[in-house]
Amino acid sequence: MSVPNAAAESCARFSAEVAQLEKAEDVVVLDLRGLAGFTDFFVIATASSERRRRTIVDAVERRVRERVGRKPIHLEGYPAAGWVLADYVDFVVHVFSPESRELYQLEKLWGDAGRWYPEPPGTEAAGAAGTP
Repeated sequence: MSVPNAAAESCARFSAEVAQLEKAEDVVVLDLRGLAGFTDFFVIATASSERRRRTIVDAVERRVRERVGRKPIHLEGYPAAGWVLADYVDFVVHVFSPESRELYQLEKLWGDAGRWYPEPPGTEAAGAAGTP
């Protein structure tokens, strides 16, 4: 089920905020519109432990379902292998170990993509510099 780009962007940003609240590190949203034909946004985050990676993806899945009634069409990866992803078609949530994030280098691969960084929890502003 695909939704209009504005809804996809809102869901991607919300997913990034949830990941950040769940103690993910280095959270970023890449705007892939016009760059990739398979999705509009990547949400990328890092978590050091296998348990934390699974917890983050579970929290994103639960909160997106509660907020907008969407479920991922596909869950992939293995926390022990260093990555987990939830594919919502128009946005994909990736949670990597530090080593896997360095290996896959999605930010470098999609270097032309616009970027948005969620504010750290506890700050009053809702968003940071960058554009998706």
